[in-house]
Amino acid sequence: MSPATVAIIGGGIGGLTLALALREHGITAEVHEQAPELREVGAAVALSANGTRVLQRLGLADGIARSSAAPTELVYRHWRDAHRIAAHPVGETYTRLFGAPYCGIHRADLQQLLSRAVGAEHVHLGHRLVGLDDTGERVRLDFADGTRTSAEIVVGADGVHSAVRTHLTGTDPAVYSGTSGFRGLVPRERLDLLPDPAAIQFWMGPGGHVLHYPIGDGEVINFLAVVDGPDRWDTPEWVLPASPAEITAAFDGWHPAVRQLVAATSLHQRWALFGQTPLHRWQQGRIALLGDAAHAMLPHHGQGANQTIEDAAALAALLARHDDHATALRRYEQLRRTRTRQVQRSSWVASDLLHLSDGPRADRRDSDLAAIDTTLRWIHGHDALAVTAG
Repeated sequence: MSPATVAIIGGGIGGLTLALALREHGITAEVHEQAPELREVGAAVALSANGTRVLQRLGLADGIARSSAAPTELVYRHWRDAHRIAAHPVGETYTRLFGAPYCGIHRADLQQLLSRAVGAEHVHLGHRLVGLDDTGERVRLDFADGTRTSAEIVVGADGVHSAVRTHLTGTDPAVYSGTSGFRGLVPRERLDLLPDPAAIQFWMGPGGHVLHYPIGDGEVINFLAVVDGPDRWDTPEWVLPASPAEITAAFDGWHPAVRQLVAATSLHQRWALFGQTPLHRWQQGRIALLGDAAHAMLPHHGQGANQTIEDAAALAALLARHDDHATALRRYEQLRRTRTRQVQRSSWVASDLLHLSDGPRADRRDSDLAAIDTTLRWIHGHDALAVTAG
């Protein structure tokens, strides 16, 4: 018999997707979120086929189509003169190739779609976890507001600063990458210098890169501008104030379209980019981890949210398939740990390649980008649900 109740800690994309996926398998799930309201941090998310195929199966295809923009192309550009180093069609061509669409959506819009599908009665706000006790038969959960409940399975989908991970492993595996970034959402009408604004584009240059793509109705451009440094990030805060002059100075000498884009942000902040050393254990007893709590990764493949969605699909299917929860959680760890480690490693490699100075190494990278649609097929073509049946 499948577990009667699952308590999910964290009401972000991963936690809500898991709740919805569990319901599809007839498993009751309750989401506990520490914030007093659901509010996603960050500007936008790129959903690739390995994520959208899961969301489509959960009945969200129409909602995502209404709330997102599908890029026309994937374009790589030279940092200074803007010439197209490589370009690949996206849109219908991408959907035919991978069996599901690629799109850009605001994180808040995706979270609202998921939360409406889950239902407000199953999302408990203001529940900050302060205690876990796995008795062997059930897990007792204590929250800061004095609320107490229990469940047969607990899943920590509570992000990079996971309270559930602290309970499970006692470790903080975050590793500063030596890079930091600036973000923004800019109306397309303010970017008259930007070539191909309907495409997802990487501008690559010495010590930095800029990624941008359209979201929503296509009239807003989301960007992430990444630079090398500072060498150390000693503050516990991962986001610090940044002046407009600091942001534009980071891209002195870059193409005017890039400078116009980064100067237009209203988010005057610098984000430290942290990855995570792979965890040796994702589960113990009746408790498991999901998403950034288990495998936070650098954003250079756009896979943070998509890997979390894959986790949710796999875990729900395995809990439904196995009578013994211990078998389900072990199998989940085995499948997902291997997959996410591969994506984590690849995103670190991509960070270095995107920041090369002009020269022989950049020339080799540029040549390799001609086959990027084949190179990344192992990521975008993955079907998390089908893999669990193996």
